[in-house]
This record gives sequence, structure tokens and C-alpha cells, in this order.
Amino acid sequence: MPTSLYEQIADDLRRRILAGELSVGDDVPSEGELAEQWRTSRGPIRNALAALRSEGLVETRRGRPARVVARKAHHPVDVSIPFTKWVHDVGGEPGARTQEVSLRRAGEEKARSLGIEPGDLVVDVVRLRLVDGRPTMLERLTFIEEVGRVLFDVDLDTVSITEYLDSRGFGYADVDHEIDAVAADDLDAELLDVEPGTPILRLHRVTRGADGRTFEASDDRYRSDIVRFTVAASGRAREGGHFIRALGA
Repeated sequence: MPTSLYEQIADDLRRRILAGELSVGDDVPSEGELAEQWRTSRGPIRNALAALRSEGLVETRRGRPARVVARKAHHPVDVSIPFTKWVHDVGGEPGARTQEVSLRRAGEEKARSLGIEPGDLVVDVVRLRLVDGRPTMLERLTFIEEVGRVLFDVDLDTVSITEYLDSRGFGYADVDHEIDAVAADDLDAELLDVEPGTPILRLHRVTRGADGRTFEASDDRYRSDIVRFTVAASGRAREGGHFIRALGA
């Protein structure tokens, strides 16, 4: 299907930005210059710039040319998207460095999150996720024993855990998300390459299978200078409940 003119303009500008022809802080050619170059009115130019702005590639200011900014990838949290797929969707190259895969006894907090008894066996995974080689997110994952044990059969640096578990019969049917901001602890700081105490974004997830059983609880910590979270404009789940809830609600 042929792309529209504004998409062609956006594609060309995006290519120039990602190739480094336009660097962070540089002005994008003005609307008038782009309209002349593409022999069009300013409407398609504005649509192209709006598309790049929504991707976090440029900022637009009244009366001045758009400017290239340090990119923040948008991560939707009202849907569940595997990190690997999300990075591919935003045009990046995903990577992983597994720090730990261990079988241990669940403490009270993890047992409560998973709906199991304290002392039951669980599998913990600590994995650093990268975008284009840049440390972006630190996963702290805990699985019930039955599910987590299959992770010992694969190199976790090379797979999407979500997709791998699905292939082993442990599909994700329902996911609860909770977002907050925390100060980077020593492990966060070391692996995410930030100073201890730096504000980072935390996404806590609880995942259930088709049988309604909780099988994963995770604590994902993102560098806030690289990622921003987004939520559907409606702010409502299909059954009518809010995606965003007050604490204790």
C-alpha cells in the first residue's frame, strides 16, 4: 500500500535523525523549507512533525523550527507487550544480560504476590535489558516453581521470556500493572549505569495464566531518561474499571 506524503516526509526526517545527520539539539528544517523541498503545503509537513514528536524524536515550539531531542521510548502500560517486541516496534535492537537464575524459598512478600505459601519454591531471575546496547531496564522476576524451572533449559540472553514461556504452555492471559518511581539502589545503579539514588521508573507486574493462577510477579526498573510510560487516552479498561487507581482503591 502506498504511503501518504506526510509519512514519506516523516520517514525521511526519521532516517536523518537516526543516522546522525540531524543531532540532538539541531533544528529541523523549517516548515517553509520542507514544504518547498517536498513541493507541498504545510499541512503534510505539520503532520510529519507531529508524528516525530509523538515518537519522542523532536520537540516543536511556536514560531521556531522543530528541534531534535534525546529520544525517550514510549512504553504502553495499559497493554502487555514483551520487551523484545516493544524494542523492535520502536526501531531498536533489544539485548539481554542475565545476572541470576536461581531456585529458592519464597519470602512472605513474594509468596503473597504469587498467592503461594511462604517457603514454597520459586525461581528468581535478574536480567538487564538493553536497547541498542544501552542499559535501559533491570528485571527482577519471580516465578512459581512449575513455570520457572523451564527457564533453566534455555539461554535467557537470547530469548523473550514471555514468548518462550508461551511456547512451553505458560501463556500470559491477564496482567496487572502498578507504576511508581523509586531511587536507584546499588544494584540498579551498577547495572543501569546511573548514580545511586537517581529517580527511576518502576513497573510492578503480576501475571496470570488462562486458568486464573498467578505464576509471575516482577519488579521492572527503567531509566527515566530513556523510557516514558503511556496509557490509553480513555483511561478505562473494557469492563469499565480504571487503569489508573488511587493507592488502596
